[in-house]
Amino acid sequence: MLIPTYNERENIGQIVARVRAATPECAVLIIEDNSPDGTGAVADALARDDAAVHVLHRPGKQGLGAAYLAGFDWAFSEGYDVVVEMDADGSHQPEQLPRILAALADADVALGSRWVPGGSVVNWPVHRTLLSRGGSLYARLVLGIPVRDVTGGYRAYRSSALRPLVADGVASQGYCFQIDLVQRALVAGLTVTEVPITFVERTRGESKMNRVIVLEAVARVTRWGLARALGRLRPRQSPARRSG
Repeated sequence: MLIPTYNERENIGQIVARVRAATPECAVLIIEDNSPDGTGAVADALARDDAAVHVLHRPGKQGLGAAYLAGFDWAFSEGYDVVVEMDADGSHQPEQLPRILAALADADVALGSRWVPGGSVVNWPVHRTLLSRGGSLYARLVLGIPVRDVTGGYRAYRSSALRPLVADGVASQGYCFQIDLVQRALVAGLTVTEVPITFVERTRGESKMNRVIVLEAVARVTRWGLARALGRLRPRQSPARRSG
C-alpha cells in the first residue's frame, strides 16, 4: 500500500489505522515529501509502533507521479506481488480495499471507480463532479479506452504487470499520471477491471487539485489522442471490464 503525503498531519494516522484494520496482511509505505506541517514526524511515529508501516522521506514536493514512481521502486525491491495506490486524505475507504484486491484474481489492474454502477461520491460540489466526469469522458473519447473513471487514484496492480509499464519512466504528474498508467496498461494488452467505490470528500486539510494539474491532463490527453489518430498509439485489445 503506497500513500503519498504532503501536509496530511491531520489525516495520516487515521488512514493508516484503517488500512491496517481492514487489511492486516498489507504493508504500508508512506511516501513523505518533506511536509512543513510535521507529517513526516507523525509518519515516523507510526512506523516505530508498527513494523508493517514504512516511511520513504523525499527532499521536497515533486509531484504525485514522482512520488508513486519512488514507491513502485520500493515495492519492487521489497518483492511485493501487488502494489496499491491510495490517497492520504480519507477520500478512499480502506474498508473497500478487500474487494479491489479480490478483483485482481481475474485482472492485472483493478481500478476503484466512482463512475460505474454502484460507485458514488459524497460531499462533492457540483463543479468537482462535472470536472471529474467530464475529464474521464474526454479521455475515453480521445484515447478510445473503455474505462469510466480514468483519473481515480484508488487502484491495485499486479507487480508483474506494473513493472514493464514504468520501466522507462513516466513524465506525467498529477491526475494525468493515473490516466497515463491506465492507457499504458491497455496499450500493453493488460486486463483492467473497475470496482465500484464510494469516494468521500476530505474533511480535514486542503485538496491538492489546482489549475496546473487540470491543464497538464488536458494537454497530455490531447497530444496522446493525436498520436492515436495517427496510428502511433492504439490498445492491442479492449479488455477493460466492470467488477461488482
